[in-house]
Amino acid sequence: MQEELKKSVCDANIELQKHKLVIFSWGNVSGIDRSAGIVVIKPSGVPYDDLTPDKMVVLDIEGKVIEGTLNPSSDTPTHLELYRNFKTIGGICHTHSPSATMWAQACKEIPCFGTTHADNFYGPVPVTDIMTSEEIHENYELNTGKVIIKRFTGLDPMQMPAVLVANHGPFTWGADPAAAVEENVVLEQIATMALGTITINPDQGPINRALLDKHYLRKHGKNAYYGQTRG
Repeated sequence: MQEELKKSVCDANIELQKHKLVIFSWGNVSGIDRSAGIVVIKPSGVPYDDLTPDKMVVLDIEGKVIEGTLNPSSDTPTHLELYRNFKTIGGICHTHSPSATMWAQACKEIPCFGTTHADNFYGPVPVTDIMTSEEIHENYELNTGKVIIKRFTGLDPMQMPAVLVANHGPFTWGADPAAAVEENVVLEQIATMALGTITINPDQGPINRALLDKHYLRKHGKNAYYGQTRG
């Protein structure tokens, strides 16, 4: 199982470059096997073209390296804090994709302007509080996770599998590493569409609640009917 997770995390990281979500070695994807108590994450600063499953770093949930000779991603403490608090997620993705990062740098949530957004995110994509000097100077990456957790008070991370860290960039998550990357791809698309929407009409308001519910729940609700039935 550990080898399978290393391969899936490696493959998911390589997908970031294919989808043009990253340049150089920016960004990272991780995955967790909760039954085994291990997390696998991209090594820090290694170009995507050089990634192989054997270069992935295996850690426990507290961050102790179990396997690997390379340093884990500098964002590892953020990933671990999310795994410790969001018990249903199996993969996390962080990028500096341009449009989503513009919203994060502006410290603005992404409004749900239409059904493309509503198909994937149940409401506006939230933005965290701006981190304090104390949070930045000590345990910065861990505190990044903590400000995300704080922002999700009262929110379901599976209904809203994305967040914008103020002044920083997006994190997304899902059932596994591949799903976390898919959410990042979709987030970048809706961030771009939202930017275009307010360019065309700066006064555009959000989608109405009935249409938001219809589009999100037909795909993700208990009576969802989007797609094909899986036997």
